[in-house]
Amino acid sequence: MSEIRELYQEVVMDHTRHPRNFHKLEGANKTADGYNPFCGDRVSIFLKLKGDRVEDVGFQGAGCAISTSSASMLTEAVKGKTTAEIQALYDVVHQMLTRAPGTEFDDEKLGDLEILSGVSEFPTRVKCAGLSWHTLMAALKGDKEAIFTE
Repeated sequence: MSEIRELYQEVVMDHTRHPRNFHKLEGANKTADGYNPFCGDRVSIFLKLKGDRVEDVGFQGAGCAISTSSASMLTEAVKGKTTAEIQALYDVVHQMLTRAPGTEFDDEKLGDLEILSGVSEFPTRVKCAGLSWHTLMAALKGDKEAIFTE
């Protein structure tokens, strides 16, 4: 197994076993729910915005290791960012997850999120990794209907 695959597995399992910001955020002023019917992942994203900046973020849900770790990493990545910065980050993450395996992507803006790049090799898992990101964007837009990754 390559070093990058081992690192990927270690990081995913760490975020799965010890998810960061895993709680219902009291005082959240933006929320959204997401569901992946393929494997049953469910996630709720809670944001506390001050102006256009994420002051705090939390998530709750149940899902596979990739879904949970992606949501955990998302919360660490967006805390303190503006909505414009989050949109730019979302665009890069989406490109990374949905690209053809082996295709280049803009990794300069990703930081630790780059560890999720291996998901593109497993098309059935792209929706698992992307669920929290789509739910985040729905929360920012104020969408009230649950997000489904179908």
